[in-house]
Amino acid sequence: MGMAKQFSISFATFILVNIFFTIKAQTIPAADGEVNTWFQTAVKPFSAQSGTLESNVVEAESGAAEVIDVRQDGSGKFTTISDAVKHVKIGNTKRVIITIGPGEYKEKVKIERLSAYITFYGTDPKNRPTITFAGTAAEYGTVDSATLIVESDYFVAANIIVSNAAPRPDGERKGAQASAMRISGDKAAFYNCKFVGFQDTVCDDKGKHFFKDCYIEGTVDFIFGEGRSIYLNTEIHVLSGDPAAVITAHARKTADGEGGYSFVHCPVTGTGGNALLGRPWMEAARVVFSYCTISDVIKPEGWTNNDKPELEKTMFFGEYSNTGPGASPDKRAPYTKKLTDEEVKTFTSLEYIDAAKWLLPPPKV
Repeated sequence: MGMAKQFSISFATFILVNIFFTIKAQTIPAADGEVNTWFQTAVKPFSAQSGTLESNVVEAESGAAEVIDVRQDGSGKFTTISDAVKHVKIGNTKRVIITIGPGEYKEKVKIERLSAYITFYGTDPKNRPTITFAGTAAEYGTVDSATLIVESDYFVAANIIVSNAAPRPDGERKGAQASAMRISGDKAAFYNCKFVGFQDTVCDDKGKHFFKDCYIEGTVDFIFGEGRSIYLNTEIHVLSGDPAAVITAHARKTADGEGGYSFVHCPVTGTGGNALLGRPWMEAARVVFSYCTISDVIKPEGWTNNDKPELEKTMFFGEYSNTGPGASPDKRAPYTKKLTDEEVKTFTSLEYIDAAKWLLPPPKV
């Protein structure tokens, strides 16, 4: 009995120690220069994963992926991205990589709910392909105006540009807002991607998502939705020219809802000095900026309650250890949460998006 009890205690200690180091390894470092080295350790290739991945992810990533080439010059299987997407069978359970050659692809692309495990891979990181269309809310509705709509799970994009080419909203044309992308599927990752638009550029709609080394630009509410996402080392660029600009409009509806955007080591850039980090779309909006360099494009108050002071009890706008002229806490809105070392851990760990179960590094093709 004594030996059995000792073994039980030792095994329990072993499990606790491993959990501790797993959680620690998932935590994004405070220093910018350590992020990439940390990421290579924390998010290993499929072949080196330690058994934490979901069984369906293991099935999807095992063996050689199907590769479909899209080239405008006719040298691939397809000349349009939409045709390549249609080629993926409904109910797909294996990884399909659609490689996309350089060029401008003028098409509106939609990945339906049951076409999972698709990767868009730009073949040249220095000459990324652009997917562009000019859909507007007036024609399609805001969330369906997106050039790229992803409704399926386990989507990955690397080295692509997604643009909405509709004219900039002028405050007079009804329904002029236009999205570049809507991501509504769960467990999606974006690497070295650029999203170009004005109002409502990225609809981070729902599900868990990860953005690394990306660039997102816009004017008003240009990252919006109810997603639960980490944006890491992703430049957030406010375009000048609007009398007021807002980066995020989060849509968490209740305090126990899962949604919330976490920006970590993200440069916030732009000119004009008239932008805000966020406003509530729904009453329990949740957005946190940590270790970010924030330029003077951001107004001293930082946030707005959208002229609804009653939402100050339910919305969650937090900051931690940010730097730059736009990060000064002196004149921040009084409801801004200055997070403690303990509180910020939730938002600076990959566990926030359950990454150990599904996240893999950018593909190599």
